[in-house]
Amino acid sequence: MITDDMRSCFDREVAKYPADQKQSAVMACLAIVQQQEGWVSPESEKEVAAYLGMPAIAVHEVTTFYNMYNQRPVGRYKLNVCTNLPCQLRDGQHALRYLEKKLGISMGETTPDGMFTLQQSECLGACADSPVMLVNDRTMCSFMSDEKLDQLIDGLRSAEGAK
Repeated sequence: MITDDMRSCFDREVAKYPADQKQSAVMACLAIVQQQEGWVSPESEKEVAAYLGMPAIAVHEVTTFYNMYNQRPVGRYKLNVCTNLPCQLRDGQHALRYLEKKLGISMGETTPDGMFTLQQSECLGACADSPVMLVNDRTMCSFMSDEKLDQLIDGLRSAEGAK
């Protein structure tokens, strides 16, 4: 459900484009939905499409093309581990397997407590820093050894416990 606050954020994004090109704000509008809701539901896609005056399938194509949009609910922390070839050559696959074991889930799953969702990612553009991962589509983590992965997960758990 698109709220009034979301709609005013949409308005600010659409204002950046000529009136006849408001569909150019589709990615920004989807990001706003995801920031507020945690994911982009099919209903939200339809509402964004109606707001921007474009076919719902066109919005769905954007949502499904980019892996930054969650198409289902995810954990509080979404962990995207790069598994492209440069990262694979420098332990990217190992980092993913290590996290699967540590969290007790497989890639694509969410922990039972809803705290972590583990995903593999396409290139994050930091090949020299591999293995790399992205937390919640915003925070890049580099050189992710087993020790650094432990620190990250334990730190996030501690931060949640302190709330």
